[in-house]
This record gives sequence, C-alpha cells and structure tokens, in this order.
Amino acid sequence: MAYRRIGRGLAAALLALPPLAVAAAGPAVAAADPAAADQYLPADKTGLVTSAGTASKVWATVQKSGGLGEIFYPDLGTPSVRALSFVVAGPSSVETRLADTRSLSFTQRLSGRSGPWQILLRYATDPNRATVLVDVEFRAPKGYQLQVVYDPALGNSRGGDTGSVEGDALLAVDGDVASALVASPGFRSASSSAPGDLVQTGRLSGRHTTLALAFGPSTGAALADARAGLRRGFDPIARDYASGWHRYLAGLKRPPAVADRTLWQVSAMVLAASEDKTHRGAYVAAPGSPWAFGRDDPSGPYHLVWARDLYQIGTGLLAAGDRAGADRALDYLFTVQQKPDGSFPQNSRLDGTPVWDGLQLDEVGLPIVLAYQLGRTDPATWAHVRRAADFLIGFEQDGNRAPWSPQDRWENQSGYSPATIAAEIAGLVCAASIAEANRDAAAAARYLAVADRWRAAVKDWTVTSTGPYSAKPYFLRLTKDGEPDRGTTYDIGDSGPSGVDQRKVVDPGFLELVRLGVLPAADPVFRDSLRVVDEQLAAGPFWHRASFDGYGEKADGSQWDYPLPADSLITRGRAWPLLNGERGEYLLAAGSPRAARAQLAVLASAAGPSRMLPEQVWDQFPPYRPLGTPSTSATPLAWTHAQYLRLAADLAAGRVVEQPAAVAERYSQTSPSLSRS
Repeated sequence: MAYRRIGRGLAAALLALPPLAVAAAGPAVAAADPAAADQYLPADKTGLVTSAGTASKVWATVQKSGGLGEIFYPDLGTPSVRALSFVVAGPSSVETRLADTRSLSFTQRLSGRSGPWQILLRYATDPNRATVLVDVEFRAPKGYQLQVVYDPALGNSRGGDTGSVEGDALLAVDGDVASALVASPGFRSASSSAPGDLVQTGRLSGRHTTLALAFGPSTGAALADARAGLRRGFDPIARDYASGWHRYLAGLKRPPAVADRTLWQVSAMVLAASEDKTHRGAYVAAPGSPWAFGRDDPSGPYHLVWARDLYQIGTGLLAAGDRAGADRALDYLFTVQQKPDGSFPQNSRLDGTPVWDGLQLDEVGLPIVLAYQLGRTDPATWAHVRRAADFLIGFEQDGNRAPWSPQDRWENQSGYSPATIAAEIAGLVCAASIAEANRDAAAAARYLAVADRWRAAVKDWTVTSTGPYSAKPYFLRLTKDGEPDRGTTYDIGDSGPSGVDQRKVVDPGFLELVRLGVLPAADPVFRDSLRVVDEQLAAGPFWHRASFDGYGEKADGSQWDYPLPADSLITRGRAWPLLNGERGEYLLAAGSPRAARAQLAVLASAAGPSRMLPEQVWDQFPPYRPLGTPSTSATPLAWTHAQYLRLAADLAAGRVVEQPAAVAERYSQTSPSLSRS
C-alpha cells in the first residue's frame, strides 16, 4: 500500500477506509518528496467533458489512469479540482472510449487485475448548471466496497480548502468558490479530512450510483445545483448534453471523405471545448498541466491563451466551418493587443492579462494573417492591423532589427528563424491588402517594400552552404547573427548541450515559407533541407521538433523538469504529430496529394480510442514505449487537432486553403532568391 505515492490528504483518507479498500483504482501522482503530493495529475488526458453551450461553466478532464483529473470552474483557466477518483480492492486496468462519435461523451471501464470486479463510468455536464455528473456501475462479488475520493483545489488553491459533511453531502469551500458532492442513492458513509490539503470520501451504496459534483459561489448554491442534477437524473441530462454537441456539429461542414469522420468531428469539438465561456474567443492551448508545470506554475501555461496557438485554432475552426468561433478568436487577440506598440503578449490569462514577458514576432504577424483569412477589412480591424504591421517593420532590440525575433516559435531561442520570418512576411503582405481596402496606399506600399526585402534575404539569413549534414544548402532552425555559414554557437537549453554550432541545429519550421506562400514548394533548397530533417529528426513516421531538443520526459519516463543543468541531456523532446500535418501541407503544395494523405493518416494514428490527439508521442529513445503512442505531454493539444482539421480540409480542396491569396499571388510569378539554391 504505497501511500507515499499519493497526496498526504488522500493517504490519510484511504487509511480510514474499510479493509477491502486498499489501493486507488484511479489517478495517483508519483511523489518522491512531499512537495509533489499536491501536483496536478498527468496531462495525458483521455477525454474532455463540457457542455456545448455557455451556461454551464465547468470542464472536466478524463484521466488515463481512471476517474476525472482537473475540473475547471468558473473558467477554463482555473482548475478547482485535482481529482475525482474511485477506490476498490487492488490495482486496475483502465479503458477509455468515446461513447458517441458526435459528442464529447466518454465511458471508462476499470477492471481489477487481481480481483473479479469492474467499474463502468459515464460522464456528462449539466448544460444548465456548473455540475459534473458521473454514472457509476459497480460489478463485484459480495463483500467488495467502492469509495469515491474527491480531492478539491477550489480556485486553483491546492491548499486552502475547508470541508464538511452535512447529511449526505460533502461540502467544500475556499473563498468565493464552493463545491457540493452528492450521490443517489446517498453515501453509506462519508468523511472529510482536515482543512488545507482537503480530501473527501464517500462509500457508495448498492451497485448503481449517480454522482453530482456542483460548483457555485457558496456551498448552499452548489448544493442546490447538485441536488437539481440528481432529481433530473443522469440519462436525461446526458441526452441534453449530447444533443448540444449534435447541434454544434450540424452547423459545421461535413467531414471530408479523406478524413477519419470521427476524428474530424472530435477535433472540431475539442477546439470548441477549448474556448472559455466567459471570455469569448479565449481558447486555451490544452486542459492539462504537463510535468513540472502541474507542480510549480500557478498560471498553468497550457491554460493560457497564446497568439500563435490561437491563430492555429482559428484556422482549424475555419477549416471545420466555424467562422463565428474564428471571428471571436481574432476579436480576443485585438483585445489583448498591447498599447501603444501594437505587439501581442507571449501569452495571457483568459481576461487578457499578460503573463510571460517574452516577445515572438510570429505572434505579431499571424494575427494579421488571420484577419486577412477572415476577410476582415473594416476600419476597426484595419486600426489593429496597422499597429501590428507598424510594430513589425519598426522593431529593434539590442541592436537587432526585425525580422530577427527575441524568440522563435519554440520559444527558447532568439535569431533569424525561417518560420518566424514567413509569418512576418505573410503578415505584412496581408496588412498591405487590408490597407488597400481602406484606401491607405502609402501604408500598403511601405509594408510590401519591407516584405519583398525580407523575402529576398530570407535564405541568406537562414540557409547554410557549409553545414555538416549536407554538401548542398539546407535551412537551419535559426541563425543567431543572420550569417548561416558561420559556426556561431549557442546553448540549446532544456538540459541540452551548450556551445552548439548553429549549422548543426535544424527543424522543419522552414515549411511555413511554403504554407504561407512566401517561397514556392519547387525551390530545391526545400528538397535538400527535408532530406537533412529526415536524417536528423525522424522518429519512425514522426519527427522531433528540433535538433538536441530537451522538452520532453526523462529517459525513465518521468516528468520534464526545470531548471536543469546544461549538457546533462537529462530530458529529451519526443516526436510531435502536428509536424506530420505541416509536412502534409507542404506535400500538397508540392503536387503530391497521395503523400499528403499518408501524413494525415499518420497524424490520425496518434489518437487513441477516445480520439484525443497529443502534443508529443513516444519515440525511438528510452523508455522505449510503443512508438507513436501519446507521451505524458499535453493531450489533447488544440494545435494538433486544428492541424488535423486543416490538412483534411486542404486535401478535400486539393490545395492549401489557409495560404493567403495575397501572398501567393504576389510571389507566384517572382523567382526566389537563388543565392543559396
């Protein structure tokens, strides 16, 4: 009974249970030290449950190890529950499946590995209240008992909760956030640990139980909503819940024939579920907190809004046919645009408050591209676009001028990045088009002149002819100094090596130059660069995101952490399925639709039975888990689901739909700079 592997409050609660209940049949966090006891659960979720409408401001994550992980209330940036799990005799195996291909409805089966018992779980949220409902069927011989263990973290406190048992209800409160957990039939017995690291338990009666966990500004309000849910019953509420998602999908495009129909529908719903219901247009990156972020970072970086991810989500929504959602995303970006300079924060809380202070110039260019793709040329949009475009052409820092960026799209290096430069050029050309629609010819001419100049020089800044991987020129991840033939060195970070020659660091981000219409797919440097990428970064049919990447689990499978010493190589970045989508877009632009379809299939293969797509998958390195299966990174990742939708829509159309026409038309008849081809 390894109680040291779970939270202190949970261990105490389990010690009070009857003798048969000896181990958790649900989530537990490995904790070698007390500080990890309060960590949020692993981020590889197997489901995301929330109503399609905006009245029910609660989201629940389905945990791979069984039960529910973080539950968010009152917004998608505030986890208020660490876990809702189940306890029975002995360890269990867990299977999570999608119960309805047109709804975010999930079922779980927990089966005893050493005993003849099963728990069947169904989940839903009440479309009219902030209430999570769980249908519990317990199949076991006489003598087995089942406990529900509730570990609140109200208001994301993880240490300030106070609980009580009042009649048949488990109540908890922390400031202005409260919860109530009730059951039908009622709990046979219930307990609540000491305040602070609060854990509450209830022993279920009979073999079939409905649980209602409700939230509100007071325990009275939460209890009233929980009892209302029980009175209505799980099945009627679950039908209303599913109907909401059915209606949402009915308003979208039909899944393309080339796509996995179920995965296409789930991807569209995951994007919709990633939007906050109070701060409309605020779509978070993921509903989990991977690795050390679940322990140390109260802002929860994956629970924040990132301009780059929001662009990806917006284009995914457009591909699925949810233009209204994409419009809300752009409106949100304009609300967080910084004054007076016109840049966008690296990330922000749902209310628009900037969190991290980094600056990434692709996050300034891509909102302009999204405005263009949405056909937004009204004066208000133009005012925002003009500020962003002016920021790009005037940016200077530490003696460096744009298109040099303080951070690239992987956020830990500065320099001349092909992916970032592609976004900047595309943003300026799109800004020029919007300027012309607003009769500002001078601004349009200014933006186009800079875009043309940057395009002419992009390979001179980022393509090496003296690198160690090929005698032919190839793109680098970035250059620190705009001189790719020099052996300038830099430290990789994330426990990676220090003093690495920039000519040894590659990534596939240069494909953005093709996707955004800046350079033609037929340029031979792309072919030669892809050969280098495949040799250096391939992981079976997937790819790592960059050379020497350390953003991933340790060799024993344990979590990525920080700070880590340089050159230690303690952690290793795994493979990123969204890169298959980017490769597919390039292949389609290059005239190879069959190869592009193969990449769509590889991307789809990363989804498990519940159709959640991950940030990263296991690769060919230790701990040698099945290649291509989700790692413990963020699952589902909205960007990955958006990429699936986008590539499927592109294949159906026979072209890269999200490529800005203004960029493609401007450069389609112009020969690229041949200085490094």
